[in-house]
Amino acid sequence: MRLGGGLLVVLAVGAAGAGYWVLAGVVLAAIVAVATARLPALGDTPAERWTGGVTRLALVAALAIVFGAYVVPARPAYAAAGLVVVVAAADFAGLKLPAVLTRWLTVVLIAAAVVLIGLCAAVAPVVTAAPIAAPNVAGIVVAALVTLPFLLPVATDRARSRALTLGGLAVLVTVVALVQLGPDRLGLSATSIRDLLYAADAGQLQTLLTVVAVLATVPAALTTVTDARERYAPDKGWVAAAGAVVTLAAVLFVPPYAVLVVAGLGTVLELVLRARRYREARARE
Repeated sequence: MRLGGGLLVVLAVGAAGAGYWVLAGVVLAAIVAVATARLPALGDTPAERWTGGVTRLALVAALAIVFGAYVVPARPAYAAAGLVVVVAAADFAGLKLPAVLTRWLTVVLIAAAVVLIGLCAAVAPVVTAAPIAAPNVAGIVVAALVTLPFLLPVATDRARSRALTLGGLAVLVTVVALVQLGPDRLGLSATSIRDLLYAADAGQLQTLLTVVAVLATVPAALTTVTDARERYAPDKGWVAAAGAVVTLAAVLFVPPYAVLVVAGLGTVLELVLRARRYREARARE
């Protein structure tokens, strides 16, 4: 579910820095996600606990920022903060989404992405294609960095096939967004996916996009904050409370770009720790 919320903002952030080469960044992130899909989960060392917890709290903050920008554009910061408070309270109360509901939400979001791709593919772009500049290596790396956290499958079963599906959808959405909007317009604002609907002659679907934004952010934020608490701060209520306060401060005072970079760097460190655990397990065999 995280990918749905992530794509609403990471493409804009990536295009702002890399231009057309944001596509290379998304492809790179997809390759890394597929290649690392079968690594073991993080363990219980302090480094692994802190890395996993911080990364997931950054993801919650990113999802909350997307919620505020798309659902309550008049007061995005307050809406984002409200979502953090709601999901933290729901987690403390023991609320969990049923697995069947999570699966159906994932199906709905995949269907929404497929519909968006189809709409964009069926309408000729109205923008004049801008020249493709020389590769911006730093921009490509940043685009991959901010996209990667949303491409890693949450579940461990069928991890590689899930990563392939998520990566393929992300690449296709990036392609149609670049064709319809061009990199300048795509990177103009954090809510440029709204412009994508207008470019695809589907402006009447703006209300549906708002609904999709809610479905892509609220459940994912709840499951992510629960995952952070259960896996990295079990039986430590004060740690979970401190994490909620830090996340609340992040959505109010930290730019979306910085939140996404923190999530990306945390994900990279998490993959390094998971790879080390894999090598240690192989060495013991």
